[in-house]
Amino acid sequence: MDTQFMENFKLYIDYIAYAIEATGIVTMVLAVGIALIRYVFSLQGPAGRDYKMLRRELGKGILLGLEILVAGDIISTVVLEPTMDAALTLALIVLIRTFLSLSIEVEIEGKLPWQKKERP
Repeated sequence: MDTQFMENFKLYIDYIAYAIEATGIVTMVLAVGIALIRYVFSLQGPAGRDYKMLRRELGKGILLGLEILVAGDIISTVVLEPTMDAALTLALIVLIRTFLSLSIEVEIEGKLPWQKKERP
């Protein structure tokens, strides 16, 4: 009975991890689509949106999607495959995604996240 329960538990966690990862991908795709649609339709108006606003919106959507993907990776690695190789692979993936997130954050805000906001 215990082995059957553990197999079912791992199966459900696997589905949850896949669902979280799919949510991250869908988040990025929707964010890109919405940002592009808003940009294209705003070009037709008298006060169109600029390219910097498009980049900011794209960056925010990608950042959110990356964070969700990292959560899915952590769940699947910690619960389903708790080996040293899997942990090292997870660490590398998280390191790369963290670097990407930091780079995108600097592109969006124009400063490092821990720098204080300048007052106007």
